[in-house]
Amino acid sequence: MSFQDLMAGPPPTHLPEDPAAAEVERGDEVRDVVRRHPASPFVWATLAEHALADGDTDDVTAYAYARVGYHRSLDLLRRNGWKGHGPVPWSHEPNRGFLRALAALTTAAGRIGEVDEEQRCREFLRDSSPEAYDTLL
Repeated sequence: MSFQDLMAGPPPTHLPEDPAAAEVERGDEVRDVVRRHPASPFVWATLAEHALADGDTDDVTAYAYARVGYHRSLDLLRRNGWKGHGPVPWSHEPNRGFLRALAALTTAAGRIGEVDEEQRCREFLRDSSPEAYDTLL
């Protein structure tokens, strides 16, 4: 008889490949990619990161992009067995859309003065993937 180690916590979540990532990486215009793949966390994270880096873009716009990416990520995580907590490893490349969206939301929340959300997202990112936390923040 075998027993599950209840102290080990949930297994890592590994998201499926995101087709939008390949399109963005080959140079397709991000706004066109989001129209083809509106459920893609990767493309919303990319829009948020671009908005955060662009001094001419309003921080509220960056926050909105990041929030969409975050919520699209939660939907995708749940569809792939995630139960609301547990590791989402940075080393699994398809997870990076979620992790990047969460990092962008952390930054954008801080910029608009949403201090409680900034802290909550920061902790969520650290709990999900310490490697992503160290890489992205």
